[in-house]
Amino acid sequence: MANDRSKGEVWVFAEQEDGKLSDVPMELLGKGRELADRLGVPLAAVLMGDGVASLADDLFAAGADKVHLVEDRELKVFRGKAYRHAFVELIKECAPQIVIFGATHMGRDLGPAVASALRCGLTADCTDLQIGDYTDPKTKESFTNILQQIRPAFGGNIIATIVNPRNWPQMATVREGVMKPLEPQPGRKGELVRHDSKLDGVEIPVEVLEIVRRHSSVNLKGARIIVAGGAGVGSKENFRQLFALADAIGGAVGASRAAVDLGYCEHERQIGQTGVTVRPALFISCGISGAVQHLAGMQDSAKIIAINTDRDAPIFKVAHYGIVGDLNVVIPKMIKAIKAGSK
Repeated sequence: MANDRSKGEVWVFAEQEDGKLSDVPMELLGKGRELADRLGVPLAAVLMGDGVASLADDLFAAGADKVHLVEDRELKVFRGKAYRHAFVELIKECAPQIVIFGATHMGRDLGPAVASALRCGLTADCTDLQIGDYTDPKTKESFTNILQQIRPAFGGNIIATIVNPRNWPQMATVREGVMKPLEPQPGRKGELVRHDSKLDGVEIPVEVLEIVRRHSSVNLKGARIIVAGGAGVGSKENFRQLFALADAIGGAVGASRAAVDLGYCEHERQIGQTGVTVRPALFISCGISGAVQHLAGMQDSAKIIAINTDRDAPIFKVAHYGIVGDLNVVIPKMIKAIKAGSK
């Protein structure tokens, strides 16, 4: 079945704060490029703010063919109603067929609000996006080149593929870290299209008086080496050994959801479907069984070393090297060997 929007663009929301783009739009443009090429349509970034036009060059370098720029003093800081109104009006004007947001605090606020205003669907926290065909099992109606929105469901026990073939644009939020950005092409050119915000006369009920930020000291996405612990570590005190090992090899410490839920580690270190997705050069797994929810966040690591007392633990199926043993014995020996080798 052909759709009158089948030639619409693929859009990525270019999230920015204080005139700085986050990593998320770069990741989404990597996947957006794949989707747009498959559909044979332009890939566009939607950039909103005040005095942010210079960021368009970074978006072109990251793969965008076009940047839709909406600048207004009312958009200087993120306020849901202002951004929602401007975004909805922009969609009505340009009729994209796909709109992708990052599953960040901003994207999770803006995406559903836009979808609700347009009465179209949105799939949250996707881990993959593909283009495919779909036939309605009841009506037998067929649709081609539909966005397949893939995400974990039922606590991560199954992977669901969701489609929205009738009410466009097709919209999704995508988890941070699961998409790979393209290699930047500095100097790459694209089309900058300026749009009116259409906010004149729109009452914005929230006024931002002050912004207070607490910057995290943990940067798992940028770490080349990660030492991660699970419920098998046994206690918060035992987690200190993981920090000692990470210090010895210049790595960061991560955790499974089970370890976080048990209070062994803070949430900002959580890796997996409900945490961050990482791809370090070396991932050392300690006392982690290897549930599918956790594997989804680390299985693309270049090298994985697993330490577990259970030789049948699922983690060993993705590990390049496995150590069957007590981490309370193994880790001190590893630290000792590392320190001895550095002398």
